[in-house]
Amino acid sequence: MTAIDQTFATRSDPSDTNQVSNVPSSGSAPAGAAHGVHPDAIAAVMAANHGDAFSVLGPHQVGPGTWEVRAVLPEAKSAALIVGGDAVPFERRHPEGFWVAKVESQGRPLYEIEVETWDGAKRRRHDPYGFGSSLEQHDVDTLREVGTNLVYKILGAQLGCLDGIDGFRFAVWAPNAKRVSVVGDFNEWDGRRHPMRLWKNGGLWELFVPGLKAGQNYKFEIRGPDGSLLPLKADPVAFAAQHPPQTASVLQGTSEPAWHDKAWMETRGEKDPRHAPISIYEVHLGSWARVPGEGNRYLTYKELGERLIPYVKEMGFTHIEMLPITEFPFDGSWGYQPVSLFAPTSRHGTPDDFAAFVNAAHAAGIGVMLDWVPGHFPLDAHGLGQFDGTHLYEHADPRQGFHQDWGTYIYNFGRAEVATFLAANARFWLEHYHLDGLRVDAVASMLYLDYSRRQGEWIPNQYGGNENLDAIEFLRKTNEATYSHAPGTITVAEESTSWPGVSHPTYTGGLGFGFKWNMGWMHDTLNFVSTDPIHRRYHHHDLTFGLLYAFSENFILPLSHDEVVHGKGSLLGKMPGDRWQKFANLRAYFGFMWGHPGKKLLFMGGEFGQEREWNHNQSLDWHLLDDPAHAGVKDVIRDLNHLYVSTPALHSRDTEAAGFQWLVADDQDNSVIAWARKGREAGQIALVVSNFTPVPRENYRVGVPAAGYYREAFNSDAGIYGGSNVGNMGGREADATQSHGQAHSLSLTLPPLSTMIFVREG
Repeated sequence: MTAIDQTFATRSDPSDTNQVSNVPSSGSAPAGAAHGVHPDAIAAVMAANHGDAFSVLGPHQVGPGTWEVRAVLPEAKSAALIVGGDAVPFERRHPEGFWVAKVESQGRPLYEIEVETWDGAKRRRHDPYGFGSSLEQHDVDTLREVGTNLVYKILGAQLGCLDGIDGFRFAVWAPNAKRVSVVGDFNEWDGRRHPMRLWKNGGLWELFVPGLKAGQNYKFEIRGPDGSLLPLKADPVAFAAQHPPQTASVLQGTSEPAWHDKAWMETRGEKDPRHAPISIYEVHLGSWARVPGEGNRYLTYKELGERLIPYVKEMGFTHIEMLPITEFPFDGSWGYQPVSLFAPTSRHGTPDDFAAFVNAAHAAGIGVMLDWVPGHFPLDAHGLGQFDGTHLYEHADPRQGFHQDWGTYIYNFGRAEVATFLAANARFWLEHYHLDGLRVDAVASMLYLDYSRRQGEWIPNQYGGNENLDAIEFLRKTNEATYSHAPGTITVAEESTSWPGVSHPTYTGGLGFGFKWNMGWMHDTLNFVSTDPIHRRYHHHDLTFGLLYAFSENFILPLSHDEVVHGKGSLLGKMPGDRWQKFANLRAYFGFMWGHPGKKLLFMGGEFGQEREWNHNQSLDWHLLDDPAHAGVKDVIRDLNHLYVSTPALHSRDTEAAGFQWLVADDQDNSVIAWARKGREAGQIALVVSNFTPVPRENYRVGVPAAGYYREAFNSDAGIYGGSNVGNMGGREADATQSHGQAHSLSLTLPPLSTMIFVREG
C-alpha cells in the first residue's frame, strides 16, 4: 500500500490564515510584518505553545521581493535554504533551533532545506510549511454528514502527492485544542517540529509532511484548552497501529488493496440474504489455533487463510464472523474495547495481510463478517477519551457517558461529528476491506438510557422516556448508509430485549438492521437441553415459546462465545447425563437448531464438542478430534451445514411464517417435537422431528403436509456420529392415515436423544 494513488490540490498559500483560527501567544507579530518575526512568537513556537504555526513558520514576505523562511530545526548544527541551485545560509534565532533565512524572490519561493546535524550528517528535505492547505471548507463540513465515507478519505494520515512532492497529509478533529502537532519516528517525537494548521470552521487540524514513508510510527501531541499537554494520542482514523502493548499509529495510507474477488463482489448484491442459507462460524482469531512450538504465538493472517478458511469450507459454513479485530490494547477484552477503529489488529500481520485473508475467503466462497463495537470505547490514555482536553467523543455527564458495567466511555451519538465518524467506519470495513457484514455489539446498551442503571443514575430524554433518541437516529442512518453503498452485505444487531422492529426497514419505523440475534431462543432452548430429561416435560414451553415470535424479526440463532465463558462452561458441559447422553444431547440439539427457522451461528469449538470453557489465551483443543465422540459431533455440524445449504425448505423462508408448520407441539410427556419447513416452491418440504428423552419410540406417527417419500437426510443418532444407529431405513413413504390435522402421515422410529430431518422427494 505504498504506491501514490492520490494527488492533493493546493487550495491556499501556506501563509494564508483566512481558513484558520489564529491562536497566537501574547507578543506574536502578524504574519508578513516588515520587521520579520517577533521574538515572543519565536519563543512561543519553541515552547510548543503557539496555536498558529503557519503564521510564523515557512515563507513570509517581509518586503518588496524579499522573503523570510523560518524553520524549527533542533537537530541542526547549520542549515541552508536551497533555492534553485543556490544555497542561502540560515541564521539561528533561538538557541534550541529556530532558524531564519532571507531570499529575494518575486513570488513565493520554491525551496528545500538542507541540514547539517551535530554528528556531521547532511539531510535535505522539503518544508511542510512551504505548502498550502489541500483541503476545502466543503471537506471540513462533510465531517458532519452522517453516512458519508469521506471521513476516512479526509482524516487520518493520507498517502499522496502535493505540488509534485510525495508525503502524508495528516488531519485530525480536535476543535478545543490550543495546539496540535504530529510527532513520530521522523521528528524525534518533538511537538515543536510539526505543529498543524487549524481550520476556523470545523475544528480540523491538518498538515502535509513531505518525504514520510509507510511503516513509520506517529501520534498527535495535543495542548488542551487549559494549556496543558495531554498524553500522546493515537490517530482516531489510523489505518494501521503498532502491536500492543505499544500504542502508536503507523503510516499506511488508504491505497486500495490488491483485490482478486471481482466475481464475488459483482454477485454479492444479487442475493436477498433473507432467502439465502447463512450459517456463521464465529471465531476469535487469537485462539482458534496457535503455534505452541513458537512460544504459543498467534497465527498470522496468511496462516489463517491457509488453515481456517479451508476448514470453514469443509465444514459447510457460509460465513466467518470474527470477534473484533479493530486494534485494541487489552487481549482480555477480546477486541470489544477498541482504540483504532480503522486499523486491523497487528497481532496477525499488516493491513495488506488482512485484505489477503478476505481475498482467500471470497475465493473459497466464504463471506467474512466483523463484530463491530460502536457502543463504547476504553479509557486508555492514548485513545479517544478526553481527546482534545474535553469530552469530545464521549458525553461529559457520566450518567450518559460512562458504562458502569464495562468501565468504558459511551459515544455521544448526538454530536454530528461523532455519529459521522462511526457511520463512516461501518462503511470502511464493508467497502474498503470488502467485508460482507457487521454484527453490531451491545445494541441494547445503546438504545436505553437506563441500561444497567438504577433510578437517579440516568437522564431521561426530552420526552421523559428511557430511549436514547440520538443512538436510535445514529443506528438508522448507519444502516441506511451501509445498505445503500454496500449492497448484499448485512448488519446484525445483538439486541437482547424486545425492542420492536430491530430488523425492520427504517421507512416503517424500524432500526434498519438486516437481522437480529435471537437471544430469547438461545436462553430458552439452552435451559431446556441443560435440564435432565426426566424433568423436561415441565420445560417443554422452552422449546415452543420461540415460535410465537420467530417471524417478528429476521432472526439469527446464536450459540456464541458469550455462552461458553465466565463460568458457564462449554456447550457439551451443559448437557446432562452420562458421557454418551451428553454427546447425544448435543448432537440432537444441533439438529434441532439447524432445523429451526432462523439463520445459524456457532462459536468455534462447539462444532466438535470442546469440553472446557473457552480461554482466549489458548488454542482450541484440537486433539479431542482423536476421540470418535468428538469427531462425530464435528461430522454432525458438517453434514447439517451441507444439508441446510442444499435444501431450500430449510433456509429459503427462514423469516416467513408461511415457511413453517407445526405438526407436534404438545407432546411434553414424551418431549417430542415436530414441524415442517417449506421452501418457496411448491413441494419443497423438510420434516424435523426431535426426541429429547433417552427412550426410543417405535411407530410414532407424525402428520405431514403432503404425500410422498420422505428421505431420512439426517439422523443425529446415526452410528457414524457415535449414536445407537436407530433409524428408519433411509426414509418412509407417507400413507393416507390422518394425523395431527394432516391427511397423510409417517410412522416413524424415534431414536433416543435425537433429531431427524426428512426431506420430501419427488
